Amino acid sequence: MSTYTVGYIIGSLSTRSINRTLSKALIRLAPPQLTFTEIPIKDLPLYNHDYDTDYPPEGRALKAAITSVDAVLFVTPEYNRSIPGALKNAIDWGSRPWGDNSFTLKPSAVIGASPGKLGTAIAQLSLRSVLGYCNSPQMTSPEAYIQFHPDVFTPDGDVLEDSTKRFLTGFMADFATFIGRIHGTIPPPPG
Repeated sequence: MSTYTVGYIIGSLSTRSINRTLSKALIRLAPPQLTFTEIPIKDLPLYNHDYDTDYPPEGRALKAAITSVDAVLFVTPEYNRSIPGALKNAIDWGSRPWGDNSFTLKPSAVIGASPGKLGTAIAQLSLRSVLGYCNSPQMTSPEAYIQFHPDVFTPDGDVLEDSTKRFLTGFMADFATFIGRIHGTIPPPPG
């Protein structure tokens, strides 16, 4: 059985983010063939084309982090029916300059939590569109729109409700299978 390193990106910059808590739960429930490293996005300046000829250290570090992992897990809230600006900014940095897209053929999955019953359904739709353009193969099933309740998730990532724990465990097992399928089918990009 192959092992894979998953870089995870949390769409919220808040240290108290419920999506940070969700990421801790996902890591705890993941199968043993997955290891995790956070890809931080909080220190990135706002992307603009002027940087393409001379990427700042933060942009180079982000691109190197994405390149160094086997897959990317996006754990994101929904802001105003879309993805947070910081997350979109990070994707812009990772996909530029033109011809040097770090997401090309990088397997990805999207999940998110919200206090509302719709979870992060609309943000995920928006993010999937962006990732599709970035040529990142996406695990599209199961979809995971998590309604966050503090009595279900502890701050350190324990999941106290059996049905939620089973679903998230299955989601992560499916992601491991998806990563293996993509890496077994699509040759890695050059470089």
